[in-house]
Amino acid sequence: MRWFAYALAPLVVLVIAATIASMLGYGLLWIAGDILPLAKVISKITLILLLLSIFPLKKYLQFSWADFGFAPKAIFYKQFGQGLALGVLTLLPVLLLLYWLDIHVWDDTRQWTAAKIAEKVGLGLFFAVLIALGEEILFRGLLLSGLRRKMPIVVAVTISSIYYAALHFLKSKSQIDYANLTPSSGLTLMAEAFTNWLNPAIFSALLALVVVGVFLAILRTRVPQSLGLCIGCHAGWVWQIKVSRDLFNVNLQADSLFLVNTYYDGVLGPLVSIWLVALIVYCLWSKLQSNACYGD
Repeated sequence: MRWFAYALAPLVVLVIAATIASMLGYGLLWIAGDILPLAKVISKITLILLLLSIFPLKKYLQFSWADFGFAPKAIFYKQFGQGLALGVLTLLPVLLLLYWLDIHVWDDTRQWTAAKIAEKVGLGLFFAVLIALGEEILFRGLLLSGLRRKMPIVVAVTISSIYYAALHFLKSKSQIDYANLTPSSGLTLMAEAFTNWLNPAIFSALLALVVVGVFLAILRTRVPQSLGLCIGCHAGWVWQIKVSRDLFNVNLQADSLFLVNTYYDGVLGPLVSIWLVALIVYCLWSKLQSNACYGD
């Protein structure tokens, strides 16, 4: 019963953050005018509130930054570089296969130059690092470390990975005209965003992100203070996906289109799930073999 309560605690925090963001979003647009869609404003504010919640929760849980998984600075930077290389090496085969299967096709409708491609690559890496830093501190830092104190590691890894995946689909597609906004509009969009978790179109991408979360959680738990490794690996994946989406289009007529989820990003889907599960099984098998040899 306690496990269930601990497992629901992050959901409560998320609902509170989304509710506050819904009200703040309406207030912001009421003051600033029609600058962005309300759904997007709510999404961004929710993420900011979740990141800000790290600091009071860190104090409440009596965590140090080492408990989050941060190593000393020199080691952290080394881990980040190793993780970035790991991210590139583990996702690149998937992207090459998608290109070979004609699922991803070069976007020849745009004029590409070396400078333009370099700009996309550089900006992609910058934003990938920002995304990875925030999400890894939140999920493999705070959430996974907190859950590990209260439940077995397998359960903690599973629950934290499900929350990580689910947050990516907390989105509303509806557009409310600025003239029709009311104080309750944000709550309507928030309810729609949570309902999106039941959308069958997201399932293959959601499952893939759960597997991604498990992979990163294994990196985090196998090596003490290894959050830098997770951040680097996460950034490597996001970086490649961003660049791929800039340079390539998804071929909706491809015979093997079922390997990706076109509702989400055209990369995640069954192929990523199968590939990462294979890597996870291999890593766990290697660890068992090493332990057996050490025991001998």
